[in-house]
Amino acid sequence: MRRPARGSLKRRPALAAVAVIGALALAGCGGSDSDSDSDSAASGAELSVDAAYIPQPVSDSMAAGFLTITNEGGTADELTSVTSEAGEVTVHETVEGTMKEVDRLEVPAHGQLVFKSGGNHLMFEKLKRQPKQGQSVAVELHFAHSDPVTVKMPVKAATYQPTTGDSGHTEDSGH
Repeated sequence: MRRPARGSLKRRPALAAVAVIGALALAGCGGSDSDSDSDSAASGAELSVDAAYIPQPVSDSMAAGFLTITNEGGTADELTSVTSEAGEVTVHETVEGTMKEVDRLEVPAHGQLVFKSGGNHLMFEKLKRQPKQGQSVAVELHFAHSDPVTVKMPVKAATYQPTTGDSGHTEDSGH
């Protein structure tokens, strides 16, 4: 067996140390970036939409829409507007049986904003055409801090009543 020269024995540990330090530095950089990303994701709003539907409207020009916005994140957000190619959409809240249009509604951290018959709801006005059962209407939900969310709202029978579980989501949510 051939013995390595004396100088190369000294260089190997030094090279190994440089390689280990370099790898740790790179891992540290990657770790801190991904940690900060996950921290911001964990502390931000994490929005999803479920249980969306529109009862088939009896009017040619108006309809109501219902859905549930769930926020699994650690920060509240606000629904600020809803847009649709179907017509104008406004957000209404119902307090003590009185309906009023609002500019925004809170989506609480680790909570839900529920739009249901007799409660908060979307109002579609100046419809370009009356949505029919079996069709769907696309809406875009706009938030104060989160990116917009596009949702297809199926048109159900005018008498449709969702079956709700403990979460407030319908069993027929389309997901």
